[in-house]
Amino acid sequence: MKNFTKSLLTATTIILTATMAQARDQIRIVGSSTVYPFATVVAEKFGISTKFKTPVVESTGSGGGLKIFCQGIGPSHVDITNASRRIKAKEVKKCADNGITEITEVKVGYDGIVIANSKSAPQMEIDRKHIWLALGKNVMVNGSIVPNPHKTWKDVDPSLPDQKIEVLGPPPTSGTRDAFVELAMQGGCKKFPEIKAMKKTDKKAFKKLCHTVREDGVYIEAGENDNLIISKLEENPKAFGVFGYSFLDQNKDKLQGSIVEDNAPTFENISSGKYPVSRSLFFYVKNAHVGNIPGISEYIAEFTSEKSFGTGGYLQEKGLIPSPDPERAEIRTNSLSLSLAWLADFN
Repeated sequence: MKNFTKSLLTATTIILTATMAQARDQIRIVGSSTVYPFATVVAEKFGISTKFKTPVVESTGSGGGLKIFCQGIGPSHVDITNASRRIKAKEVKKCADNGITEITEVKVGYDGIVIANSKSAPQMEIDRKHIWLALGKNVMVNGSIVPNPHKTWKDVDPSLPDQKIEVLGPPPTSGTRDAFVELAMQGGCKKFPEIKAMKKTDKKAFKKLCHTVREDGVYIEAGENDNLIISKLEENPKAFGVFGYSFLDQNKDKLQGSIVEDNAPTFENISSGKYPVSRSLFFYVKNAHVGNIPGISEYIAEFTSEKSFGTGGYLQEKGLIPSPDPERAEIRTNSLSLSLAWLADFN
């Protein structure tokens, strides 16, 4: 019986490998809208400089991409997903439930999340506390938690402009949204001592209070297309938009980022950690597809090469903040060896 089972498993593996090789000869990538422009550039250069076809890259949002990625193994399933946040424990479990137990994590670099507006309007100087008070569904007013009453920025703080709060940003499926509520809104929320204390006594209530965005039309979900947000900011100088630094960098002739806690969203401030709303970017590789779908190892090598994600590389020209030199070397080694060591963080 044991020999039969072993033979059956071997046969299944051979069939799967043959099927994958025959069914698809082009890498398929989904995920983050923030990582999308970087992955697209890498894919194009990869297609030109190697014998492999140019990978197909789709922008589905980080959460949407991981949902697709975790659906299964085989030619009908994607090979790689991009993410503007780290994968969550529940997503690792979802992948494992569908037979995807070997995944390689590749840290691409860093990005800042900006709150930007048109250059035709004044530049805003704000604190993360202001961000939460402006966009939280329920906020602290005179020592009590109440439904957000603030209509203008001046309602939030007398030092801010007397204009309607209007912020366009990504939906809940976006990694940018996840990072924004954690770094900006929660960062501001916990500046109230009584709320910070709540994290120890009732972590669930703390997270709900700090992470829930108001739904009364002040925060406008603009989909996963950051370029749509940028075009709307050009049309409406009184509105603000939430998106990754790379999009600001590409549109710096039209837009400006708000100064957050005395730090502007610049390359130097994000890479040094001074800018308080910054995060890491990733992509995840389905190891079972490596060697079966042609070119995946070579794509990883292109993305993690110094000419790509290194200091002065072509991705830096597109707005990526490179990781420090020693970190890049470790990322490259772990990525090319398809290391699973990072999964220990979820055990």
